[in-house]
Amino acid sequence: MRRPPRLRMAPSDSQTDARSATLAKAPRPRRRDDARTVRTPLPSDVVTDATRRVRVVALIYAASFLAAGPLSALASPAARETFFSTPLRWAPSTISIAVALLVVVASLRPRLAPRTVLAIGLVFEVVGSYGLASSRYLDASMQPSGPVVSWVAVWILVFATIVPSPPRQAVLAALASATAVPAMLAIGLMRQDPSAPVVGPALRAFVPYLIVVALAYLTARIVYRLGTEIAHARALGSYRLVERLGQGGMGEVWRAEHALLARPAAIKLIRAAGDDRAGATELKALFEREAHATASLRSPHTIQLYDFGLTDEGTFYYAMELLEGFDLHSLVERFGPLPAERTVYLLLQVCHSLGEAHARGLIHRDVKPANIYVCRYGRDADFVKVLDFGLVKPTGDTASTTELDLTMATVARGTPAFMAPEQAMGDRPADTRADLYALGCLAYWLVTGRHVFQGRGALDTIVKHVQAVPDPPSRHSPRPLPPGFDDLVLACLAKSPDDRPPTADDVAVRLRALPLAAAWTAADADAWWHTAAPTARTAS
Repeated sequence: MRRPPRLRMAPSDSQTDARSATLAKAPRPRRRDDARTVRTPLPSDVVTDATRRVRVVALIYAASFLAAGPLSALASPAARETFFSTPLRWAPSTISIAVALLVVVASLRPRLAPRTVLAIGLVFEVVGSYGLASSRYLDASMQPSGPVVSWVAVWILVFATIVPSPPRQAVLAALASATAVPAMLAIGLMRQDPSAPVVGPALRAFVPYLIVVALAYLTARIVYRLGTEIAHARALGSYRLVERLGQGGMGEVWRAEHALLARPAAIKLIRAAGDDRAGATELKALFEREAHATASLRSPHTIQLYDFGLTDEGTFYYAMELLEGFDLHSLVERFGPLPAERTVYLLLQVCHSLGEAHARGLIHRDVKPANIYVCRYGRDADFVKVLDFGLVKPTGDTASTTELDLTMATVARGTPAFMAPEQAMGDRPADTRADLYALGCLAYWLVTGRHVFQGRGALDTIVKHVQAVPDPPSRHSPRPLPPGFDDLVLACLAKSPDDRPPTADDVAVRLRALPLAAAWTAADADAWWHTAAPTARTAS
């Protein structure tokens, strides 16, 4: 497993305390596998992967006993008669299969913490060893005459490898498992001849397993140390990386936890491409500009930034609040187009964020459904956060020529399906009205579930934005839209910036003026989230 870079956390700045910026990611299925539940130094994803391996081994164990026992007995009447001739032949297989299936069921229960599943796995190691030993040594007629090192040795070493347990627990489980062979051998000998000595043969059978236990202990130490090294490598100053949420061309996003505060966070890591020093310099400038611009914004609907800095390996990072919900692209794809009243409710919050950014001379330049997040936020439902000011651009006299002209070959300047004509053509400097064009595209997507223009590719889509006349959204909406909605969206989609609303605040005023028969309320939002909460946990 590749280790994430070790970070030097940027020093706090009194002027940037409580500044805004937030990365949101839809949560994974709620399973108690975070660091607070798994009380070991191991990362939660390592522990969770181990529980999956326990389940796979249990399935293989059950299948092996099924094939060697009941299924083989079906081969012929003689085999069936032999298998069922004595409980010593059929009972070990039957009990072993039942125990393995119980382990599989336990590992699939979402309420069981992975730490508990791993503890069950260690118990299964011991019980499974007795199942293997009893199938071979309990029946005197099946006992071998040669060395008694068997599949139990392999079983012990397999568990030391796949279950990353503290070495002390691992060696105790291995020792308990190693007693299976001498115990079953002794019982089998006593059944064959009660007067025969059993202590000597049992001890001779146990000695080779002491070597196996020693090997299991060494293996457990190595596996556990590697897991703890991963945990240490993921420590980012005050934050610890817990689980990777996603990755893209420029970097990765991780779920993280603060070492002292009960505050989850999302860590975004941004890598420079290869050895391109010029590209790295431009990326650094872009990263710093995004961090400073986002931190200067105070709207509650703009993502919150906690920290940012540079790793020892030259990777840029910043820590943001972690949200649970959906981006608007996933929301529409999962639940279908939204009613007009809910769309207006969400767009007003987007306008609040953009309005502040525009008033400070900042253009987002990548307003799209994937960068707008809707979530539960404290007691508020349908709370919007605008994400990813990575392409933010200063405007006006406060921006230097270098800032205005900053470009990067490795970064797409906007998304074709939401790109204003002047932004795509580059024939004139894009201003805040480019964001309003994208806002119109966003509104179109929310009520129709489709893009304004759907070209055969990125270039064809851009050409359509420059030349084609858009259909009114009401033509493709599955629900009726209020009077004036089409006019507002088409005004935002005007080819010329001069024909669009002048500011995000003007768009908000026109949104509030729409005659909505049943306006979306906070109670409606809360009811929707109460109904959608189970599916929200599995959003990706």
